Amino acid sequence: MKDYRADQASAKDDSKLTRRHILQSAGGFVAASGFLATKMSSVMLPHARDSSTRPIPATDLTGELALYMVNARDRSLPTSVALEGKRHILDTLGAMVSGARLKAGEMATAYVQAQGGIPEASVVATGVRTSAVNAALANGMCAHADETDDVEVITKTHPGCSSVAAALAMAEREGRSGAEFLNAVVLGYDVCCRFVIALGSEHMQATHRSAQGLGATMGAVAAAASLARLDETRMRYSLSYAAQQASGLYSWISDDEHVEKAFDFGGMGARNGVTAVTMVQAGFTGVRNVFDCEHNVLQALSAQHPPSELVADLGIRYFISETAIKTYSVGYPIQAALDALLTLRRENDLRPDNVERIIVRLPEDGARIVDNSSMPDVNCQYLIAVALIDGAVSFSASHSHERMSDPHVRAVMERVQLVADRKLVDPAAPRSALMEVTRTDGLRVNHFTKYPPGTKENPLSTEGLNAKVTELMEPVLGAERTKQLIQRVNELEEVREMRDLRPLFTV
Repeated sequence: MKDYRADQASAKDDSKLTRRHILQSAGGFVAASGFLATKMSSVMLPHARDSSTRPIPATDLTGELALYMVNARDRSLPTSVALEGKRHILDTLGAMVSGARLKAGEMATAYVQAQGGIPEASVVATGVRTSAVNAALANGMCAHADETDDVEVITKTHPGCSSVAAALAMAEREGRSGAEFLNAVVLGYDVCCRFVIALGSEHMQATHRSAQGLGATMGAVAAAASLARLDETRMRYSLSYAAQQASGLYSWISDDEHVEKAFDFGGMGARNGVTAVTMVQAGFTGVRNVFDCEHNVLQALSAQHPPSELVADLGIRYFISETAIKTYSVGYPIQAALDALLTLRRENDLRPDNVERIIVRLPEDGARIVDNSSMPDVNCQYLIAVALIDGAVSFSASHSHERMSDPHVRAVMERVQLVADRKLVDPAAPRSALMEVTRTDGLRVNHFTKYPPGTKENPLSTEGLNAKVTELMEPVLGAERTKQLIQRVNELEEVREMRDLRPLFTV
């Protein structure tokens, strides 16, 4: 395995040679002036001195990230990180399989099937084989179709639905092993989350942009590029093509049927990442320093955070270990609320006929997303009502428009008040919930869930994860294939080619 620092030094030497060649050319004086400007981190170009534009950095962030991406494919992951990687891959495959039978998944599958394409990769839970780009799009949408995919709580990104979808398509296309697939997925989570941190997720939301969509593209390109085994130069090009495609509007909050949202969070990013990599594989050249050049992507999208966050603690801090696995197939701001309500229900014999009022207090930003949403799986009042009535929230109930229209359920929903509470805004625990319930006999009880089940602070057990995935997969794949797929993912390092798993995750 190459030495990372040696590679970095070599890249700087190569960069100097390139500059020397430019300086010797006819345009040398102009190029030299530009070079001197970029070397002064405190100096800004004359036309870019407004407060919304950050200085052009002196460091080569693009090169540092590209070199890490090259070496990451052969790096031995810490045992705990590898374990988390397999857990999140399994969790995302469960989301893909179940999501393939929901509207967003079915529409995505029908769409890519109509596009045709070279049969390079599979659409999960179907018999469709198509191009890697198309498969990544469809599998990404399937993975976020049912709100059961994972979420990184600080950045609010959903790294799995795009990174795993892109990696699976490229692993099939390139004939890569389970170990290579695992490393690629871990890398995808790291790049996805770091990109959003470098931009500032709060700033993204405040400027009407979606951190989920932006992070998805960068995570997917990292995973796909790793499996394409690109060299440092082509890694740079891939990052540039991904950056050109990086987009996302916060308008997904108005989606009624969770179809565009599935595209925005999963399918779009997975497609963009695989598109960028396959274009570069085909010989496309591009910008070498999209994170550092004038008009770079960080400069364009945000001036709020240090650009160095993009590469901070690479190889030390692994975001896959910080990403939460959902217990319930519902929007993430509701996870803690359901945990709190169900805890109170068990401890205080709460039933629809003895509950007078329920007050749900959520952090302000999360409450805005889930307040009487038109999507059942993102509607806090509906899901709290179902939890009180049923004592649980099943997969089918969480996605049922019919159940949400039921008069009995609507009557209970009327007793649920959602409060956007600024006091609960806590960067260290951004998705907590305080539940207050008043019974008809006057008894008042409350419960505070600081960390929802499935977070790193309150992790889901292996048994709990396997039970969740089994519930998602069995109705589609059957009991035996579900059992075998869970086993094979848990021993992913021993899988010779990801193509060998195809009979287990397709039908």
